[in-house]
Amino acid sequence: MMKVPAGAPRFIYFGQSFLIRPILDRKNIEINPLVKTCGKYIQRINEALESELSVYSESEFIEPLRYSLDGGKRIRPIILNLAAESVGKIDENVLAASCAVEFLHMESIIHDDIIDNETMRRHKDPFHVRYGYNTSVLTGDFVLGLILAISSRLDNARITKDLATTAMLMSEGEMIEGRLETSEDVTFDDYLKVIGYKTATAFEVAARMGAILANGTEEQIEALTEYGKNIGIAYQIRDDLLDWKNEDKLFNLLIKKSSDPRDVFDKMEELLQEYSEKARMGLRKVPDNDAKTSLDGLIQFASFKA
Repeated sequence: MMKVPAGAPRFIYFGQSFLIRPILDRKNIEINPLVKTCGKYIQRINEALESELSVYSESEFIEPLRYSLDGGKRIRPIILNLAAESVGKIDENVLAASCAVEFLHMESIIHDDIIDNETMRRHKDPFHVRYGYNTSVLTGDFVLGLILAISSRLDNARITKDLATTAMLMSEGEMIEGRLETSEDVTFDDYLKVIGYKTATAFEVAARMGAILANGTEEQIEALTEYGKNIGIAYQIRDDLLDWKNEDKLFNLLIKKSSDPRDVFDKMEELLQEYSEKARMGLRKVPDNDAKTSLDGLIQFASFKA
């Protein structure tokens, strides 16, 4: 484990102090920092996930599925639960939708790790290293079936459409990123479009589905949708800032084309603050309660300053 020098900077999240390492890769955080503040939600979500998987206990995919789910932070389903609770209540449908969102994320990282040639995920072998490429592709297909099965149980055309749109936009974002990686003219607009599609859409649909399933008003649904989109963008910007040396991504291309890399970092910090504030503004139309306070706290987690 990397040693943290004395006097290293910290960030405060819900009163808890966390050390910040010089390079903090969220893919390989050893302990989920959300456990202390959102532990009860994580427990419910994990129980719901296990319940979904238990139906397929005899499947060839059960071991790979559990391997892939192990160690996730569950931030997307946490947002879904908090969004629901902020305007209504958490019920079986909310927990089922939470599983669909986590499965969608799980499917995406299986494929992303292949595309990015990742060698480690959550302090263990990435899925494709452990199980091979064929099983990776087939597991992604199986997970799509899991999501469709959950959606059919929810019996809500709006939810189904939102999940489908999210899955397509995430794939579209990956394709756009692949094309831009060979371009010499990458802009910040390109960067924001890619992370908006690849990352933020899953946060957006999580918050939106929670509000819909909890029977929030249209104003609340749209406000929480904006919250989800903007916290998702902030989350990815901070991820790229903290891990920029480890990944040859669009952010790195922006640095390489810049005459002064400090300008790029300054711009990224500005964007981080901008989208964090936009996420916070999205909560203004949500009633004051503990769930709203937790949603606000997640903005701090997603965008802490290193």
